[in-house]
Amino acid sequence: MKKVGILLMLVSFIALTSSKLSSQCNPDNFANACIPKLASGFNFLKSYKVDGEGGKDKVEYSYVFTKGTQYMINVCANGSGTDGIVVTLFDSGRNRVITNKINGQFLSAIAYACNATGIYYIQYTFDGSEAKCGGSALGFKR
Repeated sequence: MKKVGILLMLVSFIALTSSKLSSQCNPDNFANACIPKLASGFNFLKSYKVDGEGGKDKVEYSYVFTKGTQYMINVCANGSGTDGIVVTLFDSGRNRVITNKINGQFLSAIAYACNATGIYYIQYTFDGSEAKCGGSALGFKR
């Protein structure tokens, strides 16, 4: 009887642990899935993890953009859309340059022709996102 109780506890522990693990965000998978989705002619630069679990309202990265270069940032999440993940690009003065949310619609990618070299901020926020989990890829072409 004691062995049955221990066995039940062990099975319960494994079931609870595995269900917890499967519900955790795995942004690496989404980021890797975004790389081949860059538009034709764009070269991959960097991938980004977008993990809002734990109550984060935003995730932000920075990258030095070069004048005369066109950049593309795409977003990948569960399903075919962006799952409410908004990507917004800010220039070095923190002025909003472009976003993927236009008239309530979420675009899966944005492109920006850089007209000033400097540090740019790539900010991800969550607008109705269920999972708050995704990935993104940055590409460039000259």
